Amino acid sequence: MDYIPRLAEHALKRALARSPAAVILGPRQCGKSTLAKRWIGDSDAVYLDLQDRADRAKLAEPELFFEHHRARLVCLDEIQLVPDLFSALRSEIDRDRRPGRFLILGSASRDLIRQSNETLAGRIAQLELTPFLLPEIAGVADWKALWIRGGFPDSLLAADERDSLDWRTDFIRTFLERDIPSLGFAIPLPLMERLWRTLAHYHGQMVNYSKLAGALDLSVPTLKKYLAVLEQTYMLRLLAPYDANLKKRLVRSPKIYVRDSGLLHSLLDIESFDALLAHPVAGESWEGLAIEQLIAAMPHWRPAFLRTGNGAEADLVMERGQRRLLFEIKLSKAPQPSRGFYELIDDLRPESATVVAPVDGPYEQRRGVWAMGLSDALARWGDGVASG
Repeated sequence: MDYIPRLAEHALKRALARSPAAVILGPRQCGKSTLAKRWIGDSDAVYLDLQDRADRAKLAEPELFFEHHRARLVCLDEIQLVPDLFSALRSEIDRDRRPGRFLILGSASRDLIRQSNETLAGRIAQLELTPFLLPEIAGVADWKALWIRGGFPDSLLAADERDSLDWRTDFIRTFLERDIPSLGFAIPLPLMERLWRTLAHYHGQMVNYSKLAGALDLSVPTLKKYLAVLEQTYMLRLLAPYDANLKKRLVRSPKIYVRDSGLLHSLLDIESFDALLAHPVAGESWEGLAIEQLIAAMPHWRPAFLRTGNGAEADLVMERGQRRLLFEIKLSKAPQPSRGFYELIDDLRPESATVVAPVDGPYEQRRGVWAMGLSDALARWGDGVASG
């Protein structure tokens, strides 16, 4: 399979040019190692896969290893498996703070970020790599394939639908059986599988912690801890409610999304595009795909959703400083935003209001409100990078 360029390459280049270390975070199998190896190319860099026992053994004395390879770029893959390395990295970077010394890859977010912030503050640039974005696969696959199969490379680029589904099924099993325990989370496998499948049925809905905990026979604190595990491993998104001063009662619960649409469909036993269109979750699935793509393409914007007590809603609010964008997401060739969406436009007066739908081309629905396909929305608003 030929290499498909990633938009994050530009952010990586800038990060390594300004910082002694850059860390790329993202879910397992999203392409971090492929990107790193492509970046390294034929250079004199050192690459260590910390899942490999032989490579881990080379770091038995990390200070000596880093000193010996001080003139080379050192790439450490799956560093969350050896978190004690951060203190040695800090000491080595303080001895020589040249940019571009370390490239670090990790498949867990908050714990890894917190660790790196504690020991490498001011020394490390952070990037996030997601599964494929729609602009990255132009000429290779279309939005329908991305939607049904998800963005993980081995799923999206599989030979046929059966191979794609089998890959996602294997991914889910491996994630539950190996990845979660390897991160130090002692969660019973049957419970975690039941939780994940239950969450798929809540996709696109607001979280009622008490109801969900009751359905799983868990306490609310335990449920929140397990949800945090899925968040930290990039499997789940809890989209925060927007904090606006509208003099209206606002919904304060987050909305829940399985971050990859292909994994969502696998968890719900949806095997084909036709089956997806006929499934009750189709609209929420399309909503989740669009939200993930927009958030990934706009890394410097703060995402949220907004719903008032009387039901007026914007599926996605993106904010950056004083700038504010509203998005309504509709699975329709002739999308019609709700009256509540127009009410929020009048209340918030955003810079732009966009209806994202599978339409053939952009058109203005009313003054300042545009309907457009996901590709056009990403082209208009996407930064084209994923940097921290």
